[in-house]
Amino acid sequence: MIDAAEALSLIPPPAPGGSRIAVAMSGGVDSSLTAALYAARGFEVIGITMQLYDHGAAVGRARSCCAGRDIHDARAVADALGIPHYVTDYEQSFAGKVMQQFAASYRAGETPIPCVLCNQHIKFVDLLGQCRDLGAEAMVTGHYVQLRQGPDGPQLYQGAEPNRDQSYFLFTLTRDQMDYLRFPLGGYTKDETRHLAAQMGVPVAAKPDSQDICFVPDGDYKAVVDRLAHEKEQPGEIRHLDGRVLGRHQGISGFTIGQRRGLGVAVGEPLFVLRIDAGERAVIVGDREHLRVSEIRLRQVNWLGEVMSGTAEPIDVHVKYRSTQAPVPARLIRDGSEAMVELAEDQYGISPGQACVFYDGAAEARLLGGGWISSLAHTSPIAAGAGHDSQKI
Repeated sequence: MIDAAEALSLIPPPAPGGSRIAVAMSGGVDSSLTAALYAARGFEVIGITMQLYDHGAAVGRARSCCAGRDIHDARAVADALGIPHYVTDYEQSFAGKVMQQFAASYRAGETPIPCVLCNQHIKFVDLLGQCRDLGAEAMVTGHYVQLRQGPDGPQLYQGAEPNRDQSYFLFTLTRDQMDYLRFPLGGYTKDETRHLAAQMGVPVAAKPDSQDICFVPDGDYKAVVDRLAHEKEQPGEIRHLDGRVLGRHQGISGFTIGQRRGLGVAVGEPLFVLRIDAGERAVIVGDREHLRVSEIRLRQVNWLGEVMSGTAEPIDVHVKYRSTQAPVPARLIRDGSEAMVELAEDQYGISPGQACVFYDGAAEARLLGGGWISSLAHTSPIAAGAGHDSQKI
């Protein structure tokens, strides 16, 4: 198990005369240890915490982030370290760029990832800009990713512990942003992080990790979507892929692709959500075989690999289409801001609205970029009688 002296030796020392850095402090153990390491290394550390939604509504809520209790914890850690701490109100920006997009995506039949949107629009734009304004030479976070210098500048790699790797959530970064960022925990396991935090006397060393989406306190996504959209969703039909109407639902935002439990219908065989038709307010269900996907179409692709001139040739990559999965082999065909991913083997339960992220390998691999899933090609096409395209959904 790594000790504090070794961990400190892995952080380059500050420049002669001192160096100012800003640490994004969420109140959790990861960002708190990050601040402690840089303070102990001799940097002038400034802690900054984002307030993203109504402060009072979240007081006392466990396992969330960027809310009342977490702001209190971040301030307590800053006090213990003897560093200045600022709380910045990004509530309006967060509501417009993250929460409203979350609701719109669900009502379009997609499954959104608000943490990626928060990183893309709030943390690494608004907050990063504030760090620059404070004169910090770098912004440091507790993400489990590894930043390494390549021949053409910084490159981002997966974290050392596969089930803690957070590179999936950072595919929208730019090269300019990576120049300014530092991720000192990427080479550690979570157990090592907690061990170091306890060794260094960090007050939140044993604090549980955040698990829920910060603005969905009880896991009721549909209620949050209804509130954000300022109107109750319209009901619709639950249809079998053969065209039979099996029942009715109270809103499509209560369903996700691949869902099996809580469908509210039964036909004597396992049923899965195969497609969500927002236009017809229909949820299409059927057997698991029809969840098999062979190709993924992407929009808003962000590329962090080497610059390629002319028309991009197909390249072999590994991809993640969910944050918790291991990368799988695929072929990537880029076309400007769009791309097609041809999977080497069929995969199950992929949903529009999620991200598909590219790597140059399978383990501690380099992040090459990613994009948002717009449509899918299925190995077992959905029947035309289900009311939509028979080849792609």
